[in-house]
Amino acid sequence: MQKILMVVNNPAFFLSHRLNVALAAKAQGYQVVIATMDGPAVATIKAHGFEHVVFPMRRSGMNPVIELASIWALYRMFKRVQPDLVHLVTIKPLLYGGIAARLAGIKAVVYAVSGMGFLFTGERSQLNVVSLITRQLYRLALAHPNSRVIVQNTTDKATLQSMTQLKDEQLVLIRGSGADLNHYQYLPEPPAPPIVVTMAARLLRDKGVREFVSAACLAKAQGRDDIIWQLAGSPDPGNPASISEQELAQWQREIRYLGEVEDIAELYSQSHIVTLPSYREGLPKSLVEAAACGRAVVTTDVPGCRDAIESGVTGFLVEVCDAEALYEAVLKLADDEELRQSMGRAGHQLALEEFDEKLIANKQVALYQALLA
Repeated sequence: MQKILMVVNNPAFFLSHRLNVALAAKAQGYQVVIATMDGPAVATIKAHGFEHVVFPMRRSGMNPVIELASIWALYRMFKRVQPDLVHLVTIKPLLYGGIAARLAGIKAVVYAVSGMGFLFTGERSQLNVVSLITRQLYRLALAHPNSRVIVQNTTDKATLQSMTQLKDEQLVLIRGSGADLNHYQYLPEPPAPPIVVTMAARLLRDKGVREFVSAACLAKAQGRDDIIWQLAGSPDPGNPASISEQELAQWQREIRYLGEVEDIAELYSQSHIVTLPSYREGLPKSLVEAAACGRAVVTTDVPGCRDAIESGVTGFLVEVCDAEALYEAVLKLADDEELRQSMGRAGHQLALEEFDEKLIANKQVALYQALLA
């Protein structure tokens, strides 16, 4: 039995974004081992019947000694587990695991680029040196001769092609992680007014959370009390772009803050519009799930977000960092029930055709089969 080792830094992220792939591989007869940092979600991974390995890795930070230790830990894990193929997900496992896999003589590697991240948004000039180092690491890490690199949007594909010596056949475009269409089902909108506008995301600056709150303030200033702006998610202290608890406390006078929400499908079923004013994404799962639920969306005209919708058909694109444009687009949908519901139905059809997680998982398992043939 051939063995797949999937390496993801955050166990909760594995469950939300890669569990479907691991289950599909297991169903195809592969032995699947999951490696993540420790955390409460590990118990759920084991409950699904997977062998689990804990590996030490800091999500943020660039201390050279600690980062080299992470590469060494991955190398030792690869030698101990002896997988036929490793599937590396998120930036540090991808960069460090790619190097370690070559050193350990792993037969095949699948790299999953979930988005180029804040290093490529151009938001922080002080990250120029770190960004340069990261680009060099990409060239080194992605150089395994028997590999495929999964990208989620065309911009990231072009960026990687310009940064590396990858051949066209090594870069594979698979649009996101998909959604469970049995769970994220189309339901009619709740009665209106009020119109409920929902954003579900980690509370990071580059998710556009501040723009969302500013748009809510504009609505309030215009007397649009018939529009409720609600935010689901929590700060991420391990991320340099995280919103502080103090800022979040101030926002709760302007918006309805829900904290972490377990059932996003239920949340969207009670909403009329979904928005994600992010600065850059791979392909945002929140918009895919909104489409599956038949909700019109407003998002930004940036890599990843623009790839998740059909502009003018399933939702609207607005300029990044433009709270007023976000407000105006939301207002247009709030005031036009027929347009809003038409876009929602079109989004649901798009999800059926493009974003079924079973189809997306099978595409990734097909890469395993090709590399291990």
